[in-house]
Amino acid sequence: MKIALLGTGFGQAHAAVYAARGDVEVVMFGRDAAKTAKAAGQFGLASSTDTDAAFEDGSFDLVDICLPIPLHAEFVLRALKAGKHALVELPLADDIEDAKRVAEAAARSDKHVFVNMFERFIPANRALFDAVDQGAYGRLEHLTLWNLTAHLWPGASLGLKVLPLEALHSDMDIITRTLGLPQATTVTTVARGEDSGAIDAAFRFDGAAARSSISSLMPQAWGARGGYTATFTRGVLDATSTMGFDGKPTGTVTAYTAEGAHVLQLPAADQYTAMIGHVLDVVRGEADNQIAPASVLDALQLTLDLDHKVNNPR
Repeated sequence: MKIALLGTGFGQAHAAVYAARGDVEVVMFGRDAAKTAKAAGQFGLASSTDTDAAFEDGSFDLVDICLPIPLHAEFVLRALKAGKHALVELPLADDIEDAKRVAEAAARSDKHVFVNMFERFIPANRALFDAVDQGAYGRLEHLTLWNLTAHLWPGASLGLKVLPLEALHSDMDIITRTLGLPQATTVTTVARGEDSGAIDAAFRFDGAAARSSISSLMPQAWGARGGYTATFTRGVLDATSTMGFDGKPTGTVTAYTAEGAHVLQLPAADQYTAMIGHVLDVVRGEADNQIAPASVLDALQLTLDLDHKVNNPR
């Protein structure tokens, strides 16, 4: 399978996964020839600045889009028009109508579109989804999600302007997948300049509540830590994790019930490797698409609503 990887920034996280596989051929595309060649060379990939070739060259099967958010929907639609499968970094779009257009185009196409909802492949989150779907601990009544991080990614802003779309979207996906869309949302923010901040969002549902907190105010020695506490009518799931730049978390999930506490035995997994593995399996007809555009619309709507409350409060 031949893949056109667009973007030399976060595209490197995808490149690392592709480079570890022996069943794909990847070309990394960027605007600056030297920068693109250097980034691609780290992973033994070919490079190009001719972005049009990603769509016009018939040898490419999949276009992997790791570009700025305003370009996501446009480039997915272009890939579909060119008869290519498309994988796009989250969020799918910065406008819900654009996202719906992509979902509709994907539904009409015989090609697949994938949105990198990587958190769906984290074993701790799968444990939560399974518990909700199977009713293992009763009904979910209260869900708290948290992520506290230092600035581990040099040059990247983690301020209020970017945190909703680039950091809280995954939490919004977990909330909508387990509880649906909320009836009301309340947001509190703290800013430390333009590049550091914290957001605390509370959500009200019929008979349930949720909270999502994120902060980039932590010192470097803290690293990145996160987790959730899910309170059901008959038990609690509590997850904690640490994560670095490689995106590979380590952590535990503990179940608390009337019988006591026990740590769940979860498979080791790197969510980016699992996500890309899933994409390739679907393209080969070996699995059903779990991250199609239609499946992310509720999460995106909630994320955009949250972004509006944070950055356009009036």
